[in-house]
Amino acid sequence: MYTFFKMRRAAPSGMLLLACLLAACAPVRVRETPAAAAAQAAREGELAPRTRWTIAARIAVSSGQDGGSGELVWKQDGENYTFTVHAPVTGRTWKLSGDARSATLEGVDAAPDVGPDPQRLLHDRLGWDVPLADLGAWVRGLRAPATPASVHYDERNLPAVIEQSGWKVEYRDWFVERTPALPRKVFASRGGARVRVVIENWNFDE
Repeated sequence: MYTFFKMRRAAPSGMLLLACLLAACAPVRVRETPAAAAAQAAREGELAPRTRWTIAARIAVSSGQDGGSGELVWKQDGENYTFTVHAPVTGRTWKLSGDARSATLEGVDAAPDVGPDPQRLLHDRLGWDVPLADLGAWVRGLRAPATPASVHYDERNLPAVIEQSGWKVEYRDWFVERTPALPRKVFASRGGARVRVVIENWNFDE
């Protein structure tokens, strides 16, 4: 297991980044109403087909004793993706790229690691538990396809919490000036696993 993205002995600046990612107020939940359900259906109808997008964000991941944080650039182009993380404390960068059939992790070992499952590569090589396919939906405030989900909404009829595949996904802040609104802070947890994404910039390639 490699240590340059772990948090066990993080430098002060790394701890500050992690503290900033973890600090936020819990979302206020309201019961699902016909208006909230209709608003979410409209959001999903508009955003689900838009599969070419890029986010610049800060990410923090923890799973028991393993974890890390850094600057994330995630570029999605249909089934193709690049998920690049730079750790300012160490200056190291790694990149996960691939499509629906294979994934390649570069910057961790001397030679690229290749496998069919990007989530397994992240877990085996970095100790990160990141549900990458579902997270691609969750960062847009959508339910991931193919598995049941429950949604709690806030007072603006935006998702406050999505519970799906054993994960609890909390939405702590939104870019409400965007049409439709897009998530700014996405905090996902399952058991001891935590994934925090604080998005600084959204871009859609039309």
